[in-house]
Amino acid sequence: MSDNEVKLDLKREQRIGLDEAIFCSGKSDEQIEIILGQILEQQRSCLLTRLNSDQYGRITTTYRDLIDFDEVTNTAFFNWQERSEVDTRVGVITAGSTDIPVAKEAMRTLQYYGVPTQPIFDVGVAGIWRLLDRVEEFRDLPVVIAAAGMDAALPSVLGGLYPGLLIAIPTSVGYGVAAGGQTALNSILASCASGVVTVNIDNGYGAACAAIRALGLRHNALKPSAETTVSTKA
Repeated sequence: MSDNEVKLDLKREQRIGLDEAIFCSGKSDEQIEIILGQILEQQRSCLLTRLNSDQYGRITTTYRDLIDFDEVTNTAFFNWQERSEVDTRVGVITAGSTDIPVAKEAMRTLQYYGVPTQPIFDVGVAGIWRLLDRVEEFRDLPVVIAAAGMDAALPSVLGGLYPGLLIAIPTSVGYGVAAGGQTALNSILASCASGVVTVNIDNGYGAACAAIRALGLRHNALKPSAETTVSTKA
């Protein structure tokens, strides 16, 4: 395979403050190795998404030793230098426990850019008291990301309780007519709560990037912390 099959967007950081991110689903092992080699050659870091455990296990040791891999979210930080942590915190809320992997993809993306999070999990409307008991924990945050499947009622309820920017992630969780997240997506799009916005189904990465853009934090991607060290796998 030739390097010509891979053309990285190495100037993305300069244009928008967000690094090149590598979507690994469907990529061959050789393509991933070429990408990692090019990133390392340029002395850059990158976020890999949808990198499954089998793919990770086949990466050569030279590159794997420079990877922080998380098997829950199938994300990885490659040749990562920790960013200076910003003062702003982003809330990440899930309707159910099965929505957590998608929510954690958003959290991992925010971590990559040095944005701390406030996780609040399993507070869906089937037991709405769970959410009402925790409203004060996120009411003053500037942005909340909410992951919900099935009928995705949670973002609409949050839209009536929370005054900041609400970014919804429809998840593919649910039976039958949930249709792999399509019902959740349509429910959010049809929400009567004003100003709720949504990303694509299961797109935790996209929700995190939307939060970074909305908060004007893109420049933090250009500012590694004063005591940066390349992270290696645990």
